[in-house]
Amino acid sequence: MKLARVLDLGSFFKLTTRERFDWITPSALIVLCLFGVFFIYSAQLATDQHQWVQQLVWLALGAVIYVATALIDYRLWLKWAHFIYLLALVLLIAVLIPGIGSVKMGAQRWLDFGPASFQPSEFAKVAVLVATAAILTGSRLGTVRDSLQTLVKLALAVGIPMLLIIAEPDLGSALVIPPMVFAMLYVSNLSMRFFAGALGVFALLVGAVALDVWRYANFLEENNLNASASKGAYEPHSWLPLHDYQRNRILAFAMPDKIDPMGIGWNSRQSLISVGSGGLVGKGWTEGTQAKLGYLPRSVAHNDFIFSVIAEEKGFLGSITVIGLFGVVLWNGLRIAGLARDRFGALLALGVTVLMTVHVFVNIAMTIGLVPVKGIPLPFISYGGTFVLSCCLLQGLVQSVYRFRRDF
Repeated sequence: MKLARVLDLGSFFKLTTRERFDWITPSALIVLCLFGVFFIYSAQLATDQHQWVQQLVWLALGAVIYVATALIDYRLWLKWAHFIYLLALVLLIAVLIPGIGSVKMGAQRWLDFGPASFQPSEFAKVAVLVATAAILTGSRLGTVRDSLQTLVKLALAVGIPMLLIIAEPDLGSALVIPPMVFAMLYVSNLSMRFFAGALGVFALLVGAVALDVWRYANFLEENNLNASASKGAYEPHSWLPLHDYQRNRILAFAMPDKIDPMGIGWNSRQSLISVGSGGLVGKGWTEGTQAKLGYLPRSVAHNDFIFSVIAEEKGFLGSITVIGLFGVVLWNGLRIAGLARDRFGALLALGVTVLMTVHVFVNIAMTIGLVPVKGIPLPFISYGGTFVLSCCLLQGLVQSVYRFRRDF
């Protein structure tokens, strides 16, 4: 009884009615989830794995999380923002402790709980979103000088979890956070001088990375080393906290002549073949050969490169259908942000939409050779437990903003 009074549950829960519930996003998400299950099955048809069944379980749990999050007034997240953020930091620190965090594929990103594993970086994205929205809700931004205290607070709140995520290492998850934060700062009317300065810093970072990768390519050539076999030989000679496998991915994109096409550049090349061979209507569901024969590696075909499988089997029409469905979800997220009656709700909806946009753009651009290969999955389609649950939670927040838009 005391807990109910503290949380004021009567005001935070509302019945779902047609008038209060937005059906546009969930309808598109259901179709995207079906795409994911069908093509995870197809990508693994030649193996004895049945991760499409596990995906169905994750999606069922995600649906529960989506509905539960949508039924709770999003303003409750503002009250608990500090607790959510601290919990995310504890989990990020815990995963880096030897013996607690699980090491897979050279990265220490998971906490194992029996048959299931949890990836704290996914929860950290949610925590950073809520913390950023909470900080900006309680602050008034104007000139950079007037906003300096808020910017320092925000830099610490965003920078600490990003550094912990990079330490795992999980550069892909860390890189999707800044666009979300900058979009939320932009709509908060921060001076354009800040964004001009940030753009300058970004250009310097890109230049530094480009120079470092160029020096790495020369290092390989001078020492007669193969990129796939360098195994960190260049890392002590660099001033940037990058691993050689990350440099290899950039090289495979920017200087393919420097990379062994049968090694580092293999995934990217086979993905392009998959996408290009689909034509207009594709080869047919389960008829794709790249994943079935193992040319598109089976370890990535069902997650990071699932769009390649879709493009091969359903062609341009299937690909554009998936992109169109994501377009509906993202457009509707911006619409809901505009309908929000308070700053916190608008920032939450915008942050979720930008985060999803970055995931969709980078993943699809990666499969068609527009950006270097990064471990960034495709929302609601790629296989993955924690990622599916976090996406459902995030979209549940947007639904909550829509449902409670009139309660002011």
